[in-house]
Amino acid sequence: MVDVSAKQVTHRTATAQSIVALPPEVLQLLADGELQSKKGAVFQTAIIAGIMAAKKTGDLIPLCHPLGMDNCMINISLNEEDEVVINCTASITAKTGIEMEALVGASVAALTVYDMCKALSHDIVIKETKLISKTGGKRDFKRT
Repeated sequence: MVDVSAKQVTHRTATAQSIVALPPEVLQLLADGELQSKKGAVFQTAIIAGIMAAKKTGDLIPLCHPLGMDNCMINISLNEEDEVVINCTASITAKTGIEMEALVGASVAALTVYDMCKALSHDIVIKETKLISKTGGKRDFKRT
């Protein structure tokens, strides 16, 4: 672990994004902003899974500080290419950043979409997961 004892406590936020490409036969099941599969409501379940995973980041990533997040929010939408866009924003007031929690939350939400839709098609691609922005700490970051 990195020793953070000399760092200042600051308010820190991070937003990460995962993009999932679903084939047309899955997308055609989209109704009122939600996909239904045999396992249930896909996006609602992915949101819960992502938040649960973000809370467990310190247990999943070696040498990652265990953090008690102040907040974690996941939003799921479709972009212009009809891809599922998952944004996870986490925040904390602490001595260390929260980027890993946001990245894990977005990643596990994407994996949950895959798991819940794989009975409909295996032609699902988790295209990318990336940090969108972070504030607090030594420097801020915003992907342009």
